[in-house]
Amino acid sequence: MASDPFNHPNSSSSSSFILVGVPSLEAFPTCLGILFCSGYIIALVGNGVVLLVIGLDNSLRDPIHCFLAMLAVIDVVMVTSVIPKMLSVFWLNSTEIGYMACFVQMFLVHSTTSEESGVLLAMAVDRYVAICHPLRYQAILNRQTIAQIGLAIVVRALLFMVPLTGMVTNLPYCRSRVVPHSYCEHMAVAKLACADPRPSGLYSVAGSSLIVGMDMAFIAVSYGMILKTVLGKKSCWKAFSTCGCHICVMLLYYIPGIVSIYAQQFSSSIPVHAQVLLADLYLTLPTMLNPIVYSMRTKQIRQAVLKMLFSRKVHT
Repeated sequence: MASDPFNHPNSSSSSSFILVGVPSLEAFPTCLGILFCSGYIIALVGNGVVLLVIGLDNSLRDPIHCFLAMLAVIDVVMVTSVIPKMLSVFWLNSTEIGYMACFVQMFLVHSTTSEESGVLLAMAVDRYVAICHPLRYQAILNRQTIAQIGLAIVVRALLFMVPLTGMVTNLPYCRSRVVPHSYCEHMAVAKLACADPRPSGLYSVAGSSLIVGMDMAFIAVSYGMILKTVLGKKSCWKAFSTCGCHICVMLLYYIPGIVSIYAQQFSSSIPVHAQVLLADLYLTLPTMLNPIVYSMRTKQIRQAVLKMLFSRKVHT
């Protein structure tokens, strides 16, 4: 009988890691695979439709649609960097991941989460300017400003992730190569090192807390100013509805991420399988909901989707 790499972790290649999947739930690979495969398909279709519609319709070139396109691209990269490998672990028992592939996956996952937070902040600011300063909207958020915001979002993610990736890759890995996770989450990998992983963990917690704290604070201020502006006007309930949906999705994005980061770093009573599922849902659930809440609730995009569908039916 072939030896089990989970019982003999050091028997795996020195240039690879072994992904467990979801610890304690290895007996349910089919169910977990179906769950995350469904989420992946929904995320790809939803974000793909958003990108297709914005790309084909020349009327969708205002700042908010540029931010929606950025969000869709980030969501596609985020789930694609994780879910295909996760499904191969669940369904094909292909648990091995190359050393470099692991760190590339780590970089993509954590940089896109930072970028997504930045885009959510940019969208909140866009709505604030559009509602509170409508006459200056085009002047404030012109093409140059949008490009600078996009560049700043990417640069911030790189400034956060390049040092973190360097810290984790430079750790010596001379013990077990079994990562108790469904993807190369940086703390799960760093804990396998022979050296002390706490510096990278503390850097991750400090950087994530700073990014999330600043973004959430500015988002809260933006939506607070919006609600203050529309209070008592006819558009009040529409603004409450829109802001309420946006805030719910943001909470679904930020809360699991914060809990996952702090649970990994500090001693926690949360079971390992719950931490892993929380981290997986943190990457999957918002990418499914973002196209629905942010894009399909936008009148222009709904109309563009219907126009695209019906025009194709007419041509066929």
